[in-house]
Amino acid sequence: MQVSVSATSGLERRMEVAVPAASVATAVEQRLKEISRTARLKGFRPGKAPLPVVRKQFGEQVRAEVVGDLMRSSLAQALSQEKLIPAVGPRIEPIAVAPDADLKFAATFEVMPEVQVKSPAAIAVQRPVVTVGESDVDAMIESMRRQRPVFTAVERPARETDRVTVDYTGRIGGQPFEGGEGKDVAILIGSGQSRPELEEGLKGAVAGESRTVTVTFPAGLTNKTLAGNTAELALAVKKVEEHSLPSVDEEFCRAFGVEAGGVEALRAEVRKSMERELADVIRNNVRTQVLDALYAENPIDVPRALVEEQVQQLQIDAARRMGVREASQLPPREPFEAPARKRVALGLLMGQVVKAEGISADRQRVQARIEELAAGYPNPDETRRAYQHNAEALRQIESVVLEDQVIDWILERAKVTDVPTTFQDITGFGKTAEPQSGETTSS
Repeated sequence: MQVSVSATSGLERRMEVAVPAASVATAVEQRLKEISRTARLKGFRPGKAPLPVVRKQFGEQVRAEVVGDLMRSSLAQALSQEKLIPAVGPRIEPIAVAPDADLKFAATFEVMPEVQVKSPAAIAVQRPVVTVGESDVDAMIESMRRQRPVFTAVERPARETDRVTVDYTGRIGGQPFEGGEGKDVAILIGSGQSRPELEEGLKGAVAGESRTVTVTFPAGLTNKTLAGNTAELALAVKKVEEHSLPSVDEEFCRAFGVEAGGVEALRAEVRKSMERELADVIRNNVRTQVLDALYAENPIDVPRALVEEQVQQLQIDAARRMGVREASQLPPREPFEAPARKRVALGLLMGQVVKAEGISADRQRVQARIEELAAGYPNPDETRRAYQHNAEALRQIESVVLEDQVIDWILERAKVTDVPTTFQDITGFGKTAEPQSGETTSS
């Protein structure tokens, strides 16, 4: 077998392989003999047909099968001989397959790059140092109060933050339209959850009053009946309710699942939850810094085919988040190329660290991860067993744990500086005004 390899561009290689005609003929003859032992041909008992008859009947078919098998097996042998690892399956192109001639074919593929990872000693990481203070717990409980507002009926005119309950009938061009009626629709003034003209038009309204409000719908709505049109809404105001926040008392505690211990127990639970969130945020913050630095410090060429696979996966993930199911509606690929390239490169770099340092998934950490995932389900024991007996799920968990171990390995050798910060700064909690709670309307 003769093999020649040439570099076409980047990581792409073209390998040409020649298999001697005698080897092809021998393989064909051997296959025909095997067939002759069981062949059922008219006029002969099973397995008793002469070889020339079998050759005449099956020769072309057998040769085609043998040529295909030889191309695959000789390609595998050639790759091993040349110590090449394709990134994805090679594209095979026959060159010469005529009988009594050498079998020649070409295979085009991208090879996996040689990966070297620099010492992480030059990597600088700023690790946030944060504690959850009493004022942070106070702010979180205040946010929880805003999640459960209390509305009390009032007889005064409606104003900002009030909830107004209405029946409405809508018309476009004087004609009713589909979906243009609503009963007992609650609108929270100033929340931005309804059309601004509607919220503004309800200011000053009192229970029992009727009003007409003109609303213009955006041109980009998927509902073509409404898109770009102006509607008149006849409103019957049924109730005006004043917005207030609940007291932090036993009832409030029970609303958030704290049955015993009162306010102190609630604060303790809130603190634990905030500390868990904080730990996750800090871990992700540090992880991002490490991966960004690893990528920047170790530039490598990556196979286009692997990048393309990641681009497609990112497109599918984005489409799923947007609720898109049609392949024709996938978002454009360009914005995903750089993230896909980075993802592939980091996978190769981290794989090299695992290989070079002999890192294997820590069983205790794998089990802890399974326990953490199972705790979020109604039946943790059943979920735990499901993970442990699902090979694919277990591999995914091991992969996550292995990545965490590589991050830890880098952090042990990197320049890590502790930087004091606040819960608000690291989590972003409370930096933007939280919307008032209330019910939305179709209009």
